[in-house]
Order: sequence, then structure tokens, then C-alpha cells
Amino acid sequence: MQKYPAFTPKERENAITKEFGAVFLYGIGGELSNGKAHDGRAADYDDWSSVNENGYNGLNGDILVWNPVLNSAFELSSMGIRVDKKALQYQLEIRNNTERASLTFHRMLLDGHLPESIGGGIGQSRVCMFMLKKSHIGEVQVSIWDEQEKENLRIQGINIL
Repeated sequence: MQKYPAFTPKERENAITKEFGAVFLYGIGGELSNGKAHDGRAADYDDWSSVNENGYNGLNGDILVWNPVLNSAFELSSMGIRVDKKALQYQLEIRNNTERASLTFHRMLLDGHLPESIGGGIGQSRVCMFMLKKSHIGEVQVSIWDEQEKENLRIQGINIL
């Protein structure tokens, strides 16, 4: 935020990854110094509010790289420590989602019946896109695409699987 105060979140991602090649952004979902979140994250998933060992908020984050094919930042992974009881309560309050505390998963976590966990992983299809210099995920992963999307890709010379 301090390095690029006038930029949008996407512009900041582009600028920092273009400069350094790859970065890890901590605390995705929590408020920045301007009072706004860099990007949305659910209150009941990653812990984006606890202070980490480096003094920043968030025990989660994204691995971003500069992708010259797309001429933009490219997320390879989103990962982090999942919410514990304290973080879940706090994040539900911040997001005005306290009614969710009565849901089964939330209740079990708040009552101490579930273990704390770490989640996330490297997006294999995204790594393939990046390494193979592809511009569309359909070039490395089979999926179903509507006819309009297939036609748009054909016009652009992009061959999907």
C-alpha cells in the first residue's frame, strides 16, 4: 500500500510482480492502511487477521508471479493457516457475519471439536500455464466451455484441450 498508494489492488499486484518477478502477499482479506481489503476472503476460512511473526496481519497469503504472456500478475497459489476459534470470532464480527457462528462447522470449531489446520497448495494448472507460456487455462486443463467462449478463443488462435 505504501509503495503504490494511488494504485488499485490489481495495479499493485502488477507493479510489484513486474519489479520482483515473484512475491508472497500476506494477509489477503484483511484491511490495509487505507481501511480497505486488498482482496476478498471469507471470514471463516483463512486467518487474515492474526499478527504473524513479521509483525504483519495475516497467516495467509498468495504467491504471485509476473506472467509475461498475460502481461500481468498471476496467482500460483493461495494458502494459509485456517481460522482458529479466536480468529473466527473476530473475523465474523469484522465482516458482520456473526450469524454464521451457528452453522455446524463454525459451531464445531468454536466449541473446540475440530483441529486447527493449514490449507492451500500450488495450482497445478496455473503452474502449467505459466511454465508452458499459455494464456488460457483451457490450453492445459480439459473442461467444458460454452460455444461463444470456444469461438472467441478460436478467433484469438488459442487451441483448448
